[in-house]
Amino acid sequence: MTPRAPGGGPSAHRDPFVRERLPPRDLWPILDYSGSPELAAYPDRMNIAQALLGRAMALGFGDQPVYAYGDVVWSYRHLWDRAQRVARWLVETKGLVPGNRVMLRGTNTPMQIAAWFGVAMAGGVAVPTMPMLRARELGFLLERAQVTHALCDIRLIEELAAAKEKAPSLRHLAAFTALGDASHAEAELDRALQTTPAGFAPLDTAADDPVLIAFTSGTTGNPKGTIHFHRDLLAITDACPRYQVPIRPGDMILGTPPIAFTYGLGVQVLFPTRHLASVALLDQATPERLLETIQRQRVTMLFSAPTMFRALQAQIGHYDLRSLERCLSGGEHLPAPTWESWNKATGHRLVDVIGATEMLHIFMGSPPLAIRPGATGKALPGYRARLVDEAGNPIEGRGPGRLAVIGPTGCRYFDDAERQKGYVKQGWNLTGDVFERDEDGYFWYQARSDDMIVSAGYNIAGPEVERVLLEHAKVAECAVIGAPDAERGQIVKAFVVLKDGRDGGSETVKELQDFVKSVIAPYKYPRAIVFRDDLPKTPTGKIQRFKLKEEA
Repeated sequence: MTPRAPGGGPSAHRDPFVRERLPPRDLWPILDYSGSPELAAYPDRMNIAQALLGRAMALGFGDQPVYAYGDVVWSYRHLWDRAQRVARWLVETKGLVPGNRVMLRGTNTPMQIAAWFGVAMAGGVAVPTMPMLRARELGFLLERAQVTHALCDIRLIEELAAAKEKAPSLRHLAAFTALGDASHAEAELDRALQTTPAGFAPLDTAADDPVLIAFTSGTTGNPKGTIHFHRDLLAITDACPRYQVPIRPGDMILGTPPIAFTYGLGVQVLFPTRHLASVALLDQATPERLLETIQRQRVTMLFSAPTMFRALQAQIGHYDLRSLERCLSGGEHLPAPTWESWNKATGHRLVDVIGATEMLHIFMGSPPLAIRPGATGKALPGYRARLVDEAGNPIEGRGPGRLAVIGPTGCRYFDDAERQKGYVKQGWNLTGDVFERDEDGYFWYQARSDDMIVSAGYNIAGPEVERVLLEHAKVAECAVIGAPDAERGQIVKAFVVLKDGRDGGSETVKELQDFVKSVIAPYKYPRAIVFRDDLPKTPTGKIQRFKLKEEA
């Protein structure tokens, strides 16, 4: 019997692994497609590669630029060709079955994006991973998602190859280079694409077939996966970039978030190809490279995070930024002083937005002319937002309260019904953020409602860092919290009890920091370490982290 996609046509997935790990249907959020005419018109059959790249080709944009990487420019036609070859090679040479999971590991390069579209085109489920993850973290994701295939930038292959040794599900691992030009002898995918024909027709997937498992770290430290459909990926392109910060053909976009983040995937892959724009890609986005790229590529739209917008201001006067028209800040809350200083330095009204991996992307913000500095804004067209109490009951008036959202996207945790019950209440998605609301309906961010540390746009789980610190021979006990920081919003701060108190000193601080960097992604390391004789605890022995937060 052909499996049915929830709310859609017959599933194209022959491997039902992901579909079988969707939460029970009665635990899903309300999915509302009535908020805009585009959303209401989506068909039951949809492949995101066809809906974006295939549409661009049909509209005659084949020869228009889509990605600039250094001095190399890819057209829509070239990207379409590369993606088709990736899909054909996966299916015909590597035996990919629709519904198989494919891990993608790379930086923001044209070939990484071609690989992503190729996976979607073939009916696979993409499992993107941050470039900085280590073998231990990659191994957990490989096992959790039972990944069968992996495509990896040759520069990042070492950690994934190490993880593969303990991942029996991973049958095929192939490397590529940034441009897929077979410039590296070990880049198997590059070589294969030289002889693999194009002309692969995107699989006729259901709009509600899974195409993405986006993993994000939870407060427990164990990465949690969220499942998103082909329909979801198209829906986010018809929200923010259509109604809030419009993207037009001819725009040149520049962004800093990695495309392994859903934020980066949206603003550098999905948004531009839906709205027929171009993107300047950077492997590593330093302030100097960003400003130089804006000037050289005549960038019109910049997507980044508050930390980067603060860093750019020190050098902004040395570059010609007259091409820049619109700027959007996401990944963490945008403080009013950062908004004011950016406006003063550039004349641009920086757009603040909020999104979530669970919701896939942005669901709240304000158009430039409606901005109130310091406020996040209002729900985007297609979404609704309200404040609720701990029981999920709506709060009238100012609040504060937990932010709850309904729209065309929503939370579906991968194989985790208990966590699903906590995130979705009465059909509403509870984002984990506390807001207040003013008399005009603008939402003002207050804090996270859990213990997630949000540092420079990265979500970092304190318990994961604690577990690594406890592996060090000198550490007896530790507790990790987020401490306020003017530049990064928060930093990871560790309170450590050493086995021998005489070891406390700057050398041990560096030793512990380097140890954490060697085991898990370097951005998670504790930027501040305080040595203590003991940690505050309850009578039952539980560490009282709230007391440490009060100290910080």
